[in-house]
Amino acid sequence: MRRVAVIVPVAPFEPERVVVESVEWLKGLDYSECEVRILYVIDRKGDDDRRAEKVRELGVQVLERKTARGKRAGAINDGLEFLKEFNPDYVAIFDVDSRPEKNFVVENIKTLESDKKAYLSSSPRRVSNPVNLVSKTVEVEYHLLNYLIKKNGYKQFNGLIGILRAKFLYEHKLSEDVITEDADFSTRMHALGFRALYCEKSLVYEQSPLSWTDLYNQRKRWYYGGLQLWRYRKLVSKSKNRKFKYSWYMALTLTYLPALMLPFLLVLGPLLILAKFRNVKKLIAVPGFAVHSLVLQLAAISALISFLRKRGVEWKAARRA
Repeated sequence: MRRVAVIVPVAPFEPERVVVESVEWLKGLDYSECEVRILYVIDRKGDDDRRAEKVRELGVQVLERKTARGKRAGAINDGLEFLKEFNPDYVAIFDVDSRPEKNFVVENIKTLESDKKAYLSSSPRRVSNPVNLVSKTVEVEYHLLNYLIKKNGYKQFNGLIGILRAKFLYEHKLSEDVITEDADFSTRMHALGFRALYCEKSLVYEQSPLSWTDLYNQRKRWYYGGLQLWRYRKLVSKSKNRKFKYSWYMALTLTYLPALMLPFLLVLGPLLILAKFRNVKKLIAVPGFAVHSLVLQLAAISALISFLRKRGVEWKAARRA
């Protein structure tokens, strides 16, 4: 029987309600023919923090951390150490806003087992809260990102949300000194000759930022993390996978110039949106993309300035729907 560890890192600013809803959702997934341990790694926010107590009442394991060392990466690494005696074959990583379809774990394990060189399998992302202009624009953006991930030689799934072979996580661990530990780990794995797989038999929903400010803060963090990846330039150059190298360099250059895509999005965007969604209401994303491109461009420039000045980037809480 496969042993599957489910790890959910919880930041200090995550509301109790969101954490409880996450537990209830993940407990309802299909774990057929698997021995499962669900662990929430909670970074405490004070003596009156009752989130861990609520989670335990729902019947899953909890690891409380008194510090936020390494933030998300540190929480996952500590979770792996906590579950070491369980000796999992696979590790499922989710965020508190992750809402995977019921078959997510089963289908991604099947996909992962089809390739011995694969370290991760995940599925297309969807936005679970398309309630305003910002989130509806991101909803359309995700369809483009899913297409690019599917075709790319460098498949980088945000947050490493998916199913991973446990041995790779235990051997290589997540880097705790970087902003985007997911992209860092993915770069190292690809450069070492391993692969990430795209499973289209399931989906995972997650929340989009609800304000342009939250989107700006999120993408500035992503852009800053991308700049930190240049430390692996020599390692990547040694890879024999040309498709991976091409995709990696493209991801760390062209994505920093999103404003160049604006004319294309305004001209062809409406046709692509109608072809994909067959819903005229989704056309609201067209003017949304005009703002979206400018916000991302500002985030890229700001991240570059902060990186050159070695200022770092603050991890700020985003409003939940």
